[in-house]
Amino acid sequence: MRRLATLTAAALAACFLLPSVPVRADEGMWTYNNVPRAEIKKKYGVEITDAWLRNLQLSSVRFNSGGSGSFVSAEGLVLTNHHIASDVLGKISTPERDYFKTGFLAAKREDEVRAPDLELNVLVEIEDVTDRVVAAVKSAKPEDAGAARRAVIADIEKASLEKTGLRSDVVTLYRGAQFNLYRYKKYTDVRLAFAPEFTVAFFGGDPDNFNYPRYDLDMALFRVYEDGKPLKTANFLPWSKTGVKDGEVVFVSGSPGSTSRLNTMAHLEFLRDVQYPIQLRLLSSTQKLLQSFSERSEESARRAHDALFGVSNSLKVISGEMAGLKDPALMQRKRDREKALRDAVAASPELSKEFGDAWDTVSKSRAGLREYYSEYRILEGGLAQSSELFGIARRLVRLADENARPNAQRLREYSDAGRASFELSLYSPAPVYADLETALLADFLRFATAELGAASPATASLLDGKSPDARAKELVDGSKLADVAVRKALASGGKAAIDASDDPMIRFARAVDGRARELRKRFEAEVTGVEDGAYGKIARAVYRTEAGRVYPDATFTLRLAYGRVSGYTEPSGAKIRPWTTFGEMYDRAAAAKNADPYRLPDSWLAKKSSVKLSTPINFVSTADTIGGNSGSPLVNAKGELVGLNFDRNSFGLVRNFVYDEKWARNIAVDSRGMLHALRALYGAGALADELEGARAATR
Repeated sequence: MRRLATLTAAALAACFLLPSVPVRADEGMWTYNNVPRAEIKKKYGVEITDAWLRNLQLSSVRFNSGGSGSFVSAEGLVLTNHHIASDVLGKISTPERDYFKTGFLAAKREDEVRAPDLELNVLVEIEDVTDRVVAAVKSAKPEDAGAARRAVIADIEKASLEKTGLRSDVVTLYRGAQFNLYRYKKYTDVRLAFAPEFTVAFFGGDPDNFNYPRYDLDMALFRVYEDGKPLKTANFLPWSKTGVKDGEVVFVSGSPGSTSRLNTMAHLEFLRDVQYPIQLRLLSSTQKLLQSFSERSEESARRAHDALFGVSNSLKVISGEMAGLKDPALMQRKRDREKALRDAVAASPELSKEFGDAWDTVSKSRAGLREYYSEYRILEGGLAQSSELFGIARRLVRLADENARPNAQRLREYSDAGRASFELSLYSPAPVYADLETALLADFLRFATAELGAASPATASLLDGKSPDARAKELVDGSKLADVAVRKALASGGKAAIDASDDPMIRFARAVDGRARELRKRFEAEVTGVEDGAYGKIARAVYRTEAGRVYPDATFTLRLAYGRVSGYTEPSGAKIRPWTTFGEMYDRAAAAKNADPYRLPDSWLAKKSSVKLSTPINFVSTADTIGGNSGSPLVNAKGELVGLNFDRNSFGLVRNFVYDEKWARNIAVDSRGMLHALRALYGAGALADELEGARAATR
């Protein structure tokens, strides 16, 4: 059994041999209006044409649940990861039918099941609105800059929505140096067509997570409908018939969540000393609670499955990132790079005047944040994440308040431009399980008490004089917010209905909202409001002092990355080949006596003779990816789909802060393996035919 590889000090330090920006090697998550075509052609001999890029852009899909995907047929079929589909699988499963165990295959299109609250976004166009945003902020005082920026962004988004009917999001790039308006075509009638069993989608479980070799069929297929019929689309990715070769260039198109490669040392130290420790303590506590809850019964395990998977995955990611931040050699290289940049700025009177105060600005904002971060994290962030019912209550309470304000003055998630997406989530018919809610909320209240102290005013507002268990039971048992009709009635009744409500969760949300809003206002004024400007300066300083093209940190918006299919040699000397095969997967299961987490379904064992064991199932490349890229398609130079991104190896966990291609790899499901599994193991020949484009007939 392979354990998570340990990053030695030397290995971590080597990750920082390459500066974060400008681009080196295959580094970069590039916006579609700034693709380094000349560099790609020079290194790989591939000409990126407008038509190639446009088709890839319009074939790429963003999942509002936090991942990526792509259209893979003219009939609206969308490919993504099983772990991106897990949210939907949990919501459509029942005590009688657990789709994590059985998998899901729609025998015909009428059997495809609609996701209760899934939204897919396709980027249609990008418009640079930097001048408008900068002009609005230019005359504002530093403490008012954030509010001025949010106001003009809200106005831009609303005007764009009214003009085009498209979802319109202003995206902050280069941490405040540039602002682009992204317009998306939005789809909300999305239906599940296929998902394998969890045991093969996450084969190897936690021991193999963020490891390689891997043997995972981490795939799922949805279909987009429009006007009740499968979407007819001219833009989709043709399925490669041959796959890729060792050393071949591949392109990854998806929506990476966030990176922190531009972060100053003061910011990195804040992550290491303050933010990550509290996140790790909370994740560890929640993981233990969910594991204990899952042991109650088979039904309890089903209800907690998706939450436990997500928490465990996040815990491993942040632990890996924390290991990087705690390595002295790695941090010294970041410190040296920052010093070199600051020295270059200081050496020029012009640059010093324009950019010289940026680092001290970030240092001051992070020092101030240390004073109240724990309370801010608990009241504004963690509480809503710990309880679905509380999250609903908070949105209803704030909706009533925000509707009374002009659009430009609202909290951003309550703006007119985002209202449709907001309501899709708020009125989701997905089940809410009272026993799981109670357990999670009680655990969070215990955590909050330990973090803030029993005598804290914030703790008093959370507990109302009761124990965490009694308080959680009181709030969950008495709430009627699991009923969508109740939510809609409260929303339509506005502030009067909210104020008159006797729902305990509504009253709870009202009781803590004053302090939560106060902390959020302070955070947006003193941290994001000033840091956006400071990081904008740092980004421009990098561009002015270092040769090469500069890419922005990830922002959960569409990006293009590229790299080559390549194995690697681990620090231990072990040679890691690019591919793994079905045969190796069967061997791994046999060596473990087909026990979890290396268990294959009975159907896989029964059909082994039908499987071509040499077929590749997973492969790795040097492409620059991060969380959010899960579900991203990998295409070859022809624009054909050759793989499905689903993970990074352990050496890639520090990619939040730096790119490295010596050992770090992204991991993909091979197109040949997906197609073979559909035909040989699932009897899904019609889906396979549709993917191959052999025929366009409906199932």
